[in-house]
Amino acid sequence: MKKRVIDLREQSPLLDIVSYGRARGALTPAQRSYIARTVRRVPEVVVKVSGGARTLAGVERHMKYIEKKGELGLETDMGTRAAGPQFARRMVEDWDLDTEALKHHSKKTIRGKPPKLVHNIIFSMPPGTSRAKVLQAVRRLALNEWALQHRYAMALHTDEPHPHVHVVVKAMSEQGVRLNIRKATLRNWRTQFAAHLRDLGVAANATERAVRGETRSHKLIGIYRAEQRDESTHMRERRAYVIREAESNSRPFDSGLAEMKRTRQHVIAGWRNLEGRLRDAGEYELADGIRGFTGAMPAPRTEMQWIAHQLLEKAQRIEFDRSLDSSPGRAR
Repeated sequence: MKKRVIDLREQSPLLDIVSYGRARGALTPAQRSYIARTVRRVPEVVVKVSGGARTLAGVERHMKYIEKKGELGLETDMGTRAAGPQFARRMVEDWDLDTEALKHHSKKTIRGKPPKLVHNIIFSMPPGTSRAKVLQAVRRLALNEWALQHRYAMALHTDEPHPHVHVVVKAMSEQGVRLNIRKATLRNWRTQFAAHLRDLGVAANATERAVRGETRSHKLIGIYRAEQRDESTHMRERRAYVIREAESNSRPFDSGLAEMKRTRQHVIAGWRNLEGRLRDAGEYELADGIRGFTGAMPAPRTEMQWIAHQLLEKAQRIEFDRSLDSSPGRAR
């Protein structure tokens, strides 16, 4: 099974941690705040691109979905609420997406898939976060990033424990510039989202997973939701694969682990250098925080190793329950 390995050492926040440890002079207040939030494990913002429609029908379906699930309906970039049986069609026409689709239709057979008409993005925070403030933070980010450039609409969803906002952004700007979402783009949005939340009084941070010692990757939205319902064929296939390989005494689970360990070493070295720098400056409390933070990082694991660990835990729970049921003093 082919693995997708991402070298997180090229991510800006990771390099920031390393540069903080190597640089000379006092840390800035912003740098100290960033470090303190990270070692205290302040709630991390999540920004995901959940896809994007290439057809008018796809755009309409997604707009109807987020409007229907939205607590306050669909909010447009013009400050209005979109509703009614034909609202999705009207928005497609208002955004000139029908013209965009026609323009690229003739290129489809030459270049393969037509380009995306819109991007679907999700901004979310952990359970317990003020839903109103999450929405307000996304509003501020949208105004800063896309106002008068890319048309957009959003909806607050509270159907799951974590409040999240779905945003649909027109891929082509009013000036004819296409929005290409790269790692640096997502990093910038996460940083802005967290800053807006903090301005609203919500504790929020935007740190790369590798810097926090996390190696589990986020699932695609569809896979995550299906897994929550125990209906994910993707995860069933992976669990079956792990069981087959374990029974054959094969060791395929280590694919990508060496890269994860190298990244972890790079992260730990950066944190250690930073800890020493803070101790030299007499900032012992923050340095102690770093020591506890890095010491609590779990060992790196690949996705297959995580699945194997979960299967083992489940088997142990079942065995424990059986032992309780069969114990002589167990009430029946």
